[in-house]
Amino acid sequence: MTQTALTAPGAQSQRSTQLRGIALLLLAILAFTLMDATAKHLTQTYHPVQVIWMRFIANLALVMLFIGRRFGATLRSRRPMVQLFRGLTQLGSVGLFFTALQFIGLAEATAIMDINPVLITLAAAIFLGEKIGLRRGLGIAVALCGALIIIRPGAGVFQPAALLPLLGAFSYAAGAILTRLAREDSTATSILWTALFGSFVTSLIVPFFWQPIQQGDIWAFVLLGLFGSAAQAMLIKAFSLAEAVVIAPFGYTGLIWAGLWDWLFWGNLPDRWTVIGALIIVGAGLYVWTREARAMHRTAE
Repeated sequence: MTQTALTAPGAQSQRSTQLRGIALLLLAILAFTLMDATAKHLTQTYHPVQVIWMRFIANLALVMLFIGRRFGATLRSRRPMVQLFRGLTQLGSVGLFFTALQFIGLAEATAIMDINPVLITLAAAIFLGEKIGLRRGLGIAVALCGALIIIRPGAGVFQPAALLPLLGAFSYAAGAILTRLAREDSTATSILWTALFGSFVTSLIVPFFWQPIQQGDIWAFVLLGLFGSAAQAMLIKAFSLAEAVVIAPFGYTGLIWAGLWDWLFWGNLPDRWTVIGALIIVGAGLYVWTREARAMHRTAE
């Protein structure tokens, strides 16, 4: 029996697992964009703080259901201060993005927010001393140019709220770096700290912005929690099944869904500059991802 015959079943099994991971990530991204669309709908009537509060409360409920009696053990962290600051950055990214949805289109906000993968690479170079090289550095610069094309500062169509998802992308990238610093903790621990921090802080603030939920809007708040919880669960499972370098590029499919929901629900079609900027961001992001994947492959050899 040849070596190929011996290894074929294992290779097929690994390929099947990778495909399941990709499928779960695609479903997670779909659920995230549906959550964002629901959030945009709600922020037209309710203050973003109230919507953000529901997002974190639903996330905490899912986490508590998952860990059950292991709460105490899961909560213990070797880097508690890092986890606190990480929770702050995650709250900041969600808060900035949801607030932006009051004023700008879902596709536009999503496109700007999607600059975060290249920002993570940049932050890793600045704060963790990781080398990025000239080519990846150019990729980062190009992605930033794509964001500026969408925002168009100085142009007559400039909307200050477009800066919010850009700040949210920086906040998300900072959280990703803090996640690396807290890698001694389990994934469940990091998720629990984020959910607890976001729920605690927003619970302190939400009474000042609370308005009674109209009976006709209950469904939207329920869907917000369901979409967010389902997306989080599928995302975790996807990254447990497949390598990040394999499934990460599929995250950009969120741009397609965001554009579709923007058109279906609000009749908004992104203008040509938004499309051009989004394509530049995606192209630069995929280029930087390719360079990262090659570097990881060389390291593994």
